[in-house]
Amino acid sequence: MPASPGLAGKTALVTGASRGIGLAIAQRLVDEGARVVITARKVDALEAAVAELGGPSKALGIAGRADDEEHQADVVARAVETFGSLDLLVNNTGINPTYGTLMDIDLDAARKILEVNAIGTLAWTQKVVGGWMAEHGGSIVNVVSVAGLRPAPGIGFYGASKALLVHLTEELAVELGPGIRVNAVAPAVVKTRFAEALYSGREEEVSAAYPLQRLGVPEDIAGAVAHLLSDDASWTTGQTLVLDGGLTLTGGV
Repeated sequence: MPASPGLAGKTALVTGASRGIGLAIAQRLVDEGARVVITARKVDALEAAVAELGGPSKALGIAGRADDEEHQADVVARAVETFGSLDLLVNNTGINPTYGTLMDIDLDAARKILEVNAIGTLAWTQKVVGGWMAEHGGSIVNVVSVAGLRPAPGIGFYGASKALLVHLTEELAVELGPGIRVNAVAPAVVKTRFAEALYSGREEEVSAAYPLQRLGVPEDIAGAVAHLLSDDASWTTGQTLVLDGGLTLTGGV
């Protein structure tokens, strides 16, 4: 694939990128000419991902907890040291360790969801802006969810954390313009290990609710993210692009 003028020679940080949507985004950015720094918790998974992305000339993997501020600062410093810039940020890390009603949710689990999904995203953004983008400009994409756009029984607090992230996307777009653009993508169910409980064993039934009659795959999200990061979207900021196969048109989540 020819390199896109909007991404060629740029450096991207993609959090939560050892597999699934994050790895697909990293691969798409590499395909379009960028170098990528990827993070996740497990060293072996990151090593495998770096090899898949083309090795150390194209990718750097750094293991750590997404909500650890020392890890965040180290990643930003090493990205600039290794590749000379940090032009793009994809906040992809998200967790949902619980399922059930808001009345039954363990409050410690709720705090952890909020810490990683929303506060962690803000912290990564602060580090990247302070470490590079404030002076040089850049583009940021936050991965949210259709669960953040309307009620989603069973994953309500996860959805609430993503709703907060939608609002943070808009606030950051206002605060950081004109030099830095901030957008979001909101997927419905994508076929990954993270979402497997939502469709495993009943994919045909779940897919029937989608006008496009299929669930998403990581590459569906990766292409949209690459567009929002690129110069092709240079007049787009503060937007949440819904990637749902038409599901929300029917009232579903």
